[in-house]
Amino acid sequence: MDLPHVPVGLAAAPAGAGLHQHIDPATPRWLLPLARALVVVNRGVMVLGMVALLAAAFILTSSVVTRYFLHASTDWQDEASVFCLVGATFLCSAFVQAIRGHVGIEAVSSLLPERVNRVRIALVDLGCLAFCAFFAWKSCTLLHEAWSEGQTTSSSWAPPLWIPYLLMSLGMILLSVQLALQVVVSANKLRLPREGR
Repeated sequence: MDLPHVPVGLAAAPAGAGLHQHIDPATPRWLLPLARALVVVNRGVMVLGMVALLAAAFILTSSVVTRYFLHASTDWQDEASVFCLVGATFLCSAFVQAIRGHVGIEAVSSLLPERVNRVRIALVDLGCLAFCAFFAWKSCTLLHEAWSEGQTTSSSWAPPLWIPYLLMSLGMILLSVQLALQVVVSANKLRLPREGR
């Protein structure tokens, strides 16, 4: 079953739009290769996120069964499931942003004229980009510290902490790139009506 496509740009996902995205027509030509790459990467990461969620569900379920019936310690299972959930959450955030699937308040947008609403969206995207770029930078510094110092969790399994920090860093970098693309597309949409296009 092929679901309808949802724009990567300013349009909100219509009800029942599914999980597909396409490149916004207002994307400048020089950014089309990046936009195409983001679509491919986001789809691939979404599949990985689905697998990670299934793995976390399986790990947690087996942990409960093992603890209840075998009365065995399952220290590794909690951390493995958390690592899967961290990866799914952060890596899939750019996909969710691409289809404008994050929680938003629609009350204000329905009252504003279209042009003012476009400015509002551009400013919100710009603010989100600033926050996410800072978060990506901070995640990268945590990744570097965990890698260079050999940090591990405090459990008996003691997996390296660079794993969740790597997943966080990649996810926030991908989200920042997605937001940067949307900021440029928003600016382009604000410019287009004045040029009579």
